[in-house]
Amino acid sequence: MASWTQIFTRSKANSKEAFEQHMADSYRSAYHLAYRLSGNATDAEDLLQETYLRAFRFYHRYDPSLPFQGWLFRIMTNVHIDMRRKAKRLWAVSLDAHEETERSWEIADESSLADQAMADSTLAEPLERALAEMNPDFRLAIWLADVEGLSYEEIAETMSTSVGTVRSRVHRGRKQLRTRMEKMGVTSARGMM
Repeated sequence: MASWTQIFTRSKANSKEAFEQHMADSYRSAYHLAYRLSGNATDAEDLLQETYLRAFRFYHRYDPSLPFQGWLFRIMTNVHIDMRRKAKRLWAVSLDAHEETERSWEIADESSLADQAMADSTLAEPLERALAEMNPDFRLAIWLADVEGLSYEEIAETMSTSVGTVRSRVHRGRKQLRTRMEKMGVTSARGMM
């Protein structure tokens, strides 16, 4: 199988095909991150769509010597921040405001393939509750490190921070998560971290 650098170089004239291949390869993990950032399937799909649109628009700036997933996750993080800023500027009052502030980590509806992918990897209820209560920066750092398997350098780039800050967030986040799990009576939390 050809490396991504070779594929990218060969298809420089037809970057649409290379982008589609990257998109297909990253869809599942990108959806999982979008779901964790947004907290529900509908917002995750919106976030994912906007992320892929922005990634396609700026694909000519992508450096094929770097992992596509890290580049895409950085775009997704920025899109998520932009969406949250826009939502704060709205003066409308949501009828579901109470539900939104709780940041519930519901199991995705199995009505679509994307939702099915999320349902297949849904975490246990106590773990989801503990994650939902955590600082968002700690939660994202843990998710990128432990679930997506990104290196600290890739996480630092994605979160626009230093590697030292990422190490601190992952360490403190794991400690917070372990403490919360133990308070819920889940004794195997240490084995997971």
